[in-house]
Amino acid sequence: MKSILVISILLAAQLISLAQKSRARDLGVPFNGTPGKLNSITDVAGVEVGHSTIITGKGKNVIGQGPVRTGVTAILPRGKNNNPVFANWYTLNGNGEMTGTTWITESGFLETPVMITNTNSVGVVRDAVLKWFVKNRWYKENFWYIYPVVAETYDGFLNDIYGFQVKEENAFEALDKATGGPVPEGNVGGGTGMMCLGFKGGIGTASRVITINKITYTLGVLVQSNFGSKKNLTIAGAPVGAELKDTLNYELKGAPQSYKEEGEGSIIVVVATDAPLFPHQLKRIAARVPLGIGLVGGRGENGSGDIFIAFSTANPAAFSRIQITSNELLPNEQINPLLEATVQSVEEAIINAMVAAETMEGINGNKAYGLPHDLVIKILKKYNRIGSPGAGTPPKRKK
Repeated sequence: MKSILVISILLAAQLISLAQKSRARDLGVPFNGTPGKLNSITDVAGVEVGHSTIITGKGKNVIGQGPVRTGVTAILPRGKNNNPVFANWYTLNGNGEMTGTTWITESGFLETPVMITNTNSVGVVRDAVLKWFVKNRWYKENFWYIYPVVAETYDGFLNDIYGFQVKEENAFEALDKATGGPVPEGNVGGGTGMMCLGFKGGIGTASRVITINKITYTLGVLVQSNFGSKKNLTIAGAPVGAELKDTLNYELKGAPQSYKEEGEGSIIVVVATDAPLFPHQLKRIAARVPLGIGLVGGRGENGSGDIFIAFSTANPAAFSRIQITSNELLPNEQINPLLEATVQSVEEAIINAMVAAETMEGINGNKAYGLPHDLVIKILKKYNRIGSPGAGTPPKRKK
């Protein structure tokens, strides 16, 4: 009986392993820095992530009927607890949307979850968040007002974006399902129909653990990647896009309802940390996100909406409407490791999104190909940029 139980446990473990998608480190892609336990934004204690993924239909697009390749992703800084966090935001190129940011600039606080969806669904998701607050008594006061934070990238190459397929219940699902632990990546949630650097993109995440003055801090990142030109794709310093320029180019079939020029698109990045940072410092963190994007080939093109938000889960008693509060602050002179961790995490999160994403066919037969893992490994070997597949901390890159 005992042997049967052991076999059952082993089989279950194997099934779980098979169900998990590959990540960049599984291919041997080397990255600098030490990742957290899950190499995820949820390594920052209390942060929860949830997805609602909508995939229906195939063939010719009929507006309002599909095919549908879209969704919603929710990031809750302190889980399902209404406890605002210090925050700030930054934009590299502003051809996009993130609602609620003007009040974050003024107040210094993020008071809501961060939601990410497609370009035409920002309004319905924003309204749904307010209804979710009422439904769950998020605010205990009889009178309150707040501005939900909802960001977007454009998925009209694969999705019936003018059919307004994201509904109130999808936002509810993403919020209700939000949890800590491993975060599904690739073709999920708001990233379902997204493309990145010439291949299929979507949701990706990564984290870094650092020590400052003998205190260990965690910084985690979640990206919704939908940007860039294939020719610029760079992985671990290797010109992967240039090497694959004639391989697996996206397919555009028939007359599309919309067309995305190469290089157009967007990226939304959410940075979380448990280091005690104030809003002015979190602005500095968010401003380092473009450096990570640049490492993989992003150029902040005119048609791209590159918008980033950073928050700190430290100082849990920071927010009060009436009381004076006392808070810890990391000195500016000690912030450099967090700036570097931001760059490293963004770089890896984007590649994780591409490694996890799978080939997808959408409206009118339009097809975005998943990154070809075997070819990427060959290219990394060619340029001597490969580590040990599956290694927790692959070798550092050669300078």
